[in-house]
Amino acid sequence: MNDWERKSPLDWQTYVNKLVKVVAIEKHEYEGWVLTVDPVSASIVLAAFLENGEVSISVVMGHAVQEVEILQEGDSEMEQCLSCLFVPEGSKAFSPEELEKKRNDLKTWLETNHIPVMEQGESGRTLCVAGVLMIDPPYGAEQCSSSNEIILSRVQGLVQGYLEKQQ
Repeated sequence: MNDWERKSPLDWQTYVNKLVKVVAIEKHEYEGWVLTVDPVSASIVLAAFLENGEVSISVVMGHAVQEVEILQEGDSEMEQCLSCLFVPEGSKAFSPEELEKKRNDLKTWLETNHIPVMEQGESGRTLCVAGVLMIDPPYGAEQCSSSNEIILSRVQGLVQGYLEKQQ
């Protein structure tokens, strides 16, 4: 086990959103912005912005890491850019006010249709339907989750129908 693998997840967290140079076995060098470090394998996921506007993603396996040098601190603009790399196109970021309105509207609609619903989680952000199904922000059919496939399918259909009527 090398020094990099011996670090704790809190130590690895200090490298996230920073430009680093990683020296791996056989003197291979990688440079990029740290997206994350896998806490199990200590592998580093790097993003490098190419001149043609594309992004190159590299994974350096934890067992191969010999040295990690921080070259530059990331600013808030870079953090935002890195956090959006894996967000699907067409997905929209909602303000807290918009999310609250969507949650309240959906909750009211469900209650109007005699479907039992409660707010759960951090600051009541998750809707819990009949104690067996969760709807997370931004409160669409894709955000429904349940171990009961029949209830999941039916509530997803209801939510999808509701959302289509709203448009």
